[in-house]
Amino acid sequence: MTRDIGAPRARVFAVFADFSLRQKWFRIPSRPEHLHHTLDFRVGGTEVAGGIFAPTGTAEHIEYRSRFLDIVDDERIVFGYELRINDVRRTMAQVTVEIEALDADHTRLRYTEQFVLVGFDGDGDQDFAHQRGMLPLMLNGLEGVATGRITS
Repeated sequence: MTRDIGAPRARVFAVFADFSLRQKWFRIPSRPEHLHHTLDFRVGGTEVAGGIFAPTGTAEHIEYRSRFLDIVDDERIVFGYELRINDVRRTMAQVTVEIEALDADHTRLRYTEQFVLVGFDGDGDQDFAHQRGMLPLMLNGLEGVATGRITS
């Protein structure tokens, strides 16, 4: 996916790298008392986010784990992640984020995600649709934080 964002390149990079900014757009659904999130933003560093979510009345433990493979400040981030539900790996992916300055106040973000569903319900159609639908929503939040429209 490509998104042109009305914010400087360094600000767009910062919404990935700065934990206080990242928490505003990258969230695992959970009740606050069950939510945890850590970020070690460096090559070889990790991010872990998790919580307990019960949309159908049955509690599910959700955990996201990633490792940063390549980081070039203000230019590129490459990471791999897995998503587990009730300690069963459901999704694995490799993501490349490219950040290109269009001018001093505008940035092009290219977000490329190669994912595989390794554990799914039924034929996997619902899981695939969720994975595909989640990315535009996540980028909406990222753009909102980068431009200052989302502040909390």
